Amino acid sequence: MRALILEADPGMAEEWKWNTPVWAHHGIVCTGEAYSEVVKLTFARGARIPDPASLFNASLGGSTRRAIDIREGQRVDVGAFKALVKAAVAANSMPARPKVLSGGNPQIAKGEGDAPVQAYIAAMPGWKRDIGRRLDAIVARSVPGVRKAVKWNSPFYGVEGLGWFLSFHTFANYVKVAFFRGVSLRPVPPGESRHKDVRYLDIREDDELDEAQLASWMKQASRLPGWGRISM
Repeated sequence: MRALILEADPGMAEEWKWNTPVWAHHGIVCTGEAYSEVVKLTFARGARIPDPASLFNASLGGSTRRAIDIREGQRVDVGAFKALVKAAVAANSMPARPKVLSGGNPQIAKGEGDAPVQAYIAAMPGWKRDIGRRLDAIVARSVPGVRKAVKWNSPFYGVEGLGWFLSFHTFANYVKVAFFRGVSLRPVPPGESRHKDVRYLDIREDDELDEAQLASWMKQASRLPGWGRISM
């Protein structure tokens, strides 16, 4: 687990405090403890970070910390764990109370990569945070190697060489998903736009999320020339 933590964030610092290893970047990320039957990794701000794979299985009742208890022979999802570490680093970099713009949209600094996207999702208010986590997870499953960024206070998803194909934005009563080449998708997403190629999907609190349809749209969209250009 130590190796995975360091692989997830090369800027991670290691210290020995309180008779335990401590990993930190812009603040404590997690600590490690060995017990008779488990190895416990406690994330200092675990309650603030997304955990779509449900790795946290201990210390779930508090308002700040979350922990992972690992037992002998237990397999850990490597990709999900590294994403958790990156999200923890991003949470340490965030202001304690991110500014929320009119309509409830979080104000997150522009940046490339998964960390600013996870910071945006963590700052989404109320039920919209779960929608953000689900959308992010569906994109990651549907488009392996997807590129991520936050631009204009919205998460963007794209493919290198093809451009950005999707973004979403938080409004007071819904989350708006934008497909930049939506008119070319089948079936065409329902929301019209003043831009001839763009189509929208508005997701409200009580809407049932059709993950299979979303995954199909995302896969189709990722194969089309998108908006802008993404390069290494």
